[in-house]
Amino acid sequence: MTHVRPAFLAAAEFAVCLLSDHAVASRWDQPSALAEMTVGALAGHLARQVFNVQRVLALPQGTEPPISLFEHYARAAWVDAGLQDEPNAAIRRESASEAAQGPAALTATAAAALRELREQLPACPADLVVVLPWGPWSLTLDDMLVTRIMEIAVHGDDLACSVGLPDIELPPQPAEMAAGLLVTLAMRRHGQARVLRALSRAERAPLSITAF
Repeated sequence: MTHVRPAFLAAAEFAVCLLSDHAVASRWDQPSALAEMTVGALAGHLARQVFNVQRVLALPQGTEPPISLFEHYARAAWVDAGLQDEPNAAIRRESASEAAQGPAALTATAAAALRELREQLPACPADLVVVLPWGPWSLTLDDMLVTRIMEIAVHGDDLACSVGLPDIELPPQPAEMAAGLLVTLAMRRHGQARVLRALSRAERAPLSITAF
């Protein structure tokens, strides 16, 4: 099994543990840290990062050459979409749909998905190419998992902060993968110098180096 797959499983376990926290269930219908999303909808979006790996693995293997991670983000409609634009509105609808089952059922479904993926991922070929139906385009499985690790890192923090658990942290390996992807995307957006200054020189740091 490639090194990305254990990192994804560790990130998915982190997500399931966070979903199961009483603080999440107790604030389910309250606003989250993200605009126009309740805590429950944000929890649904976090859970979808696990569910979507299951869904992609259930599809036929990709036959087109995979694109790079950076081309993936260049093509993704949500990256430059506004809050009310359809790509982001669709994400909110899908997240709310997941949340409709309630906190206990969502957590149980996510835990079951994680158990299944612990069996599936080690058996997948190292060079497996998967199709992203929401693209639609192809990525290597490992690149697709890196995108999910980053989503779990970002939205796990969103959810933790939404319910008063700001000190919860990912395990080191997936955290480093998520940070590495975000730094590289930030460099492509802002330029190398701005990102390096933000990370090393407070006196010359720009106001923002956000990746998205």
